Amino acid sequence: MADLIGYEERVPQVMRQVPTGYPRFVLHPFVRTLTAEFARRQGLVGCSVWLTATPALAERLRGWMGGDARVVAEGALTAVVFAGEPERNARAKAFLQHCGGFISSRQAEDALAAAGLVPVPAPEAAEATDPLDVVKSELRRAFCGTCDDDLFVSANGMNAVYSAFAAVSAVQTPRGRTTWIQLGWLYLDTIAILQKFTANPDIDYVALPSVHDLGALQRVLEERRGRVAGIITEVPTNPLIRSCDLPALGTLARAHGVHLVVDASIASPWNVDVLPHADVALASLTKYGAAEGDILAGAAAVNPKGGDAAALRSGLTRRIAPMYWRDLARLAHEIRAIDRVLAGVNASTLRVAEYLAGRREVKRIHWALAPESRASFLQVARAPDAVGSMITFELEAGRFAPFYDRVRLPKGPSFGLRSTLICPFIYLGHYELVTSAAGRELLARHSLNPELLRLSVGLEPVDEIIGALAESLDALETS
Repeated sequence: MADLIGYEERVPQVMRQVPTGYPRFVLHPFVRTLTAEFARRQGLVGCSVWLTATPALAERLRGWMGGDARVVAEGALTAVVFAGEPERNARAKAFLQHCGGFISSRQAEDALAAAGLVPVPAPEAAEATDPLDVVKSELRRAFCGTCDDDLFVSANGMNAVYSAFAAVSAVQTPRGRTTWIQLGWLYLDTIAILQKFTANPDIDYVALPSVHDLGALQRVLEERRGRVAGIITEVPTNPLIRSCDLPALGTLARAHGVHLVVDASIASPWNVDVLPHADVALASLTKYGAAEGDILAGAAAVNPKGGDAAALRSGLTRRIAPMYWRDLARLAHEIRAIDRVLAGVNASTLRVAEYLAGRREVKRIHWALAPESRASFLQVARAPDAVGSMITFELEAGRFAPFYDRVRLPKGPSFGLRSTLICPFIYLGHYELVTSAAGRELLARHSLNPELLRLSVGLEPVDEIIGALAESLDALETS
């Protein structure tokens, strides 16, 4: 925990040990090198230069930055350039993080190889058919009732979220509908999109803490009748793994002319069937689909029977940042294992959850089949054991840091990988809230204990995973 806090506070001796990180938060070394080379070739040394995934995202970033920001293109590369200032750099980075707009590290590698600055990379595993066809074939199983025109593969999960938000907003704003409702505590960048990109965030952003309180949602819909554009939620949510009554939510949204966007990343859309109740369903394919943990990818699916389906398809077509071809080839290779990955993860998660629930040191456990959400989850689960990889748990007071320091499991963000991962999620994702009185009050309103631990169960032998947890829990008793 001392190292993790040092990372969050950018302590130099800690940061020297962290040369890179999750690529929507920390620029990949290839991207940093290519950015410097691009600046040198374009005579932009001394300026702030941000390479983007697509020209369209560059234009949106330019508009977001304003002032002297301009778009500079060179071949397949597009960048936004402005006078270098720390505050403006932070603003540009945040925009690209929230929208999933950074250039792919594989594209950067290829550009550097073409310039003779790095070796030519080895080819990705070859597919006999078009990689996009392979991926969409799997997505048709995840989002039942769709055809290829309804499915969109994006450069990362957040780009799918942002594109869906923007597509819905474009349809609803001319109707005077600008309010967005966040149902439950969601992933941090999804919250940021609603807080920053709604038309007037002080008025148009509404956060409802409980996914179970549809009465509160109905009151907001009545109070703002005709003004609500969309509702966004996760089934289940991150990190409390709570599921709303999705069929009831879909009915309520349709009755009020509101578009419902549902992110199924936590358990995966192969485990939960959410699209029949939503207008747009989302998933991060970085999780489960790319279980090796070596690519970012996302997906959006339009419900062909939902409202404004044609307009939403058109809006997503214009906004989605497609995957770079080498990333797509890699995803096509990995996604073929999705059934095997989910079968192993689902079975092991059931065992690990049962074990943790039986330990007296574990004060509270959150997972797909926890009592408060079990019935709602099973309404959309494709099978009773289709639970996904995630378990979040809270320990008795004073045992959080000692347990985390001792536990011999891989530590870090992300989930849905072959490798088990554990992290103190609120410290990693919301350190600014953990370290302020107002922030802790906000977390409490959303039933979030800052000291919860988020565990993503992987494909290692389940007895080894349980053994590592037991070793650390047992040590608490003797320390």
